[in-house]
Amino acid sequence: MTAQVIVLNGGSSSGKSGIARCLQAVLPDPWLAFGCDTLVDAMPASMQTASEGIEFAADGGVTVGPEFRTLEAAWIEGISTMARAGARVIVDEVFLGGAASQQRWQKSLGDLRVLWVGVRCDSAVAAGRETARGDRVAGMAASQADVVHHGVLYDMEVDTTDTESLECARAIAARAA
Repeated sequence: MTAQVIVLNGGSSSGKSGIARCLQAVLPDPWLAFGCDTLVDAMPASMQTASEGIEFAADGGVTVGPEFRTLEAAWIEGISTMARAGARVIVDEVFLGGAASQQRWQKSLGDLRVLWVGVRCDSAVAAGRETARGDRVAGMAASQADVVHHGVLYDMEVDTTDTESLECARAIAARAA
C-alpha cells in the first residue's frame, strides 16, 4: 500500500504532533501535516467558548456543537480534496466520537489510500506531558486516552509511552510505503 493519507488518531498529548513532524522528515516525498488544533486555531475565538462551537471544560472534557461540526465537515472535505489533487497528507486527529469520528473521515476520504494509525500512550504519561506543555486544560489527556479509540479500526498502532516519536514514525513510514 502506498498511502496518500496517514491519519494519526490519539488523545491529547499522546505524541501525534511529534510523530507527524518526524514522518515529514523520514518519508521520501513531501507530506503536508494538518492537526485538529489547526482547525480549532483557525476558528474565531468566539467559537471556542460557545456551545455552538467547541467548549473545553475545567475537567478536560471537550464538547462540540453544530457550528463546529459544519466547519469540521468543510475542513475534512478540504483535506480530502488536497489529497485527491496529489498532495500527500498527514492528519493529526482526536476522534472524540470514536468510531463515528472515523466514519466522517472515511466518507470523505472514500477512494483514497489511507493508513489509519492509532497513537496510544499511558494516560499518566500523557497527563505528565500535558502538564509540561502548559497549553492544555488539565485532565484532557486522561479523559481522551481511551475514548478516542472506542470502535476505531486501525491498520496499525504505536505506543509512545516508552517509544520515541522518530521510532514510531519509522514504523509508520515502512507501513505507508
